[in-house]
Amino acid sequence: MERPQKISWLGLGNMGSPMAGHLVQAGFSLTVYDVNRQAQEAFAARFSCVPAQSLSQAAQGCQVLITMLPNGDLVRRAVLGANSGEGLCESMPPGSVLVDMSSSSPVGTQQLGRDLASRGIEMIDAPVSGGVSRAVEGALSILVGGNKDAVGYCRPVLEAMGSSIFETGPLGSAHAMKSLNNMLSATGLLAAAEVLLVGKRFGLEPEVMVDVFNASTGQNNSTKNKFKQFVLSRSFASGFSLELMVKDLGLAMELARETKTPAILSAACREMWAAALVALGDSPDHTEVVRWLEQTVHTELTS
Repeated sequence: MERPQKISWLGLGNMGSPMAGHLVQAGFSLTVYDVNRQAQEAFAARFSCVPAQSLSQAAQGCQVLITMLPNGDLVRRAVLGANSGEGLCESMPPGSVLVDMSSSSPVGTQQLGRDLASRGIEMIDAPVSGGVSRAVEGALSILVGGNKDAVGYCRPVLEAMGSSIFETGPLGSAHAMKSLNNMLSATGLLAAAEVLLVGKRFGLEPEVMVDVFNASTGQNNSTKNKFKQFVLSRSFASGFSLELMVKDLGLAMELARETKTPAILSAACREMWAAALVALGDSPDHTEVVRWLEQTVHTELTS
C-alpha cells in the first residue's frame, strides 16, 4: 500500500504543533490551518509548509486530513460545517481519510464516520497519550480505531508522531480507550494527592513519600511523572489543562451510561475534578487539582 504524501492538519495548539512538526520532518507534504492565524503563520514559516486561508483550502487535494482540536463538537463543526458554513468534507476528495486525533466522544465519532462514509470519505480515530513532552519527542502512544485498510494506510503518518501504536478495534474504540485511560489516570492522581496530604499532616516528607511509592506497590503514573516534576516543584506546568481533563472524564462517564455500567468511583472522581475547576478558574493546569485539595485541608505539599 502506498504511503500517503499530502497531509492536511487542523489545530496547532500545545500538542498539535509539535506533532505536525514531526510530519514535516518525516518528509510529508503538509498544509496547516488554525483559527489562531499568528500561530499558523509562525508554524508555516518555521517548517516551510503551506498555511491554508480557509477550511476549504486546507482540505483540497489532501489524502489524509488530521484534526487535533479541543473536543469532538469542534471536530464535527469543522468537518460538516456549521451555521451554513462550508465544512472540510465539501473539499475532501473521495477516498481520502479523516484522522481525528482529538479526545472526542466515541458515540459522536461513530456518527461522524457514518456521515462521511456517505460521501466516500473514510474515518479513523487516533487519540494520543503522553502529554506535551512526549509530543515534542515524537514518542506518543497513539490509539487507533477504524477500518483496518484505512488504519494501515495511515500507519506511516502515525508512526512519525508516536513510538507506540495500538489498534483498538472499530471506529470509536480508540476514543473510548482514551477516555477510560484518562479516568484511570485522573483517579490515580487524586488518590496519590490524598495519601500525600495525610502523610504530610502526620509529619512525613512529601519527597520521601513519593520515592517510597515509586519503589513500592503504590506507584502510578502521577507519582512517577507528575508529583516531583509539577506539584512538589510548585510549577504546575504539565501543559495539559484541568478543563480538558474534566471534559475527558465527562466522556468516560458518558461511555459508562451508554453501556449501563455502574461507575461509582469514577463518578465521584469526575465530580471532584469539576469542583476543582470551578474553585480554581483561570485555565489551571490539570496538576493544580492538587492545589485545590491542599486548600481544603490548609496544607501544602512542600518540604
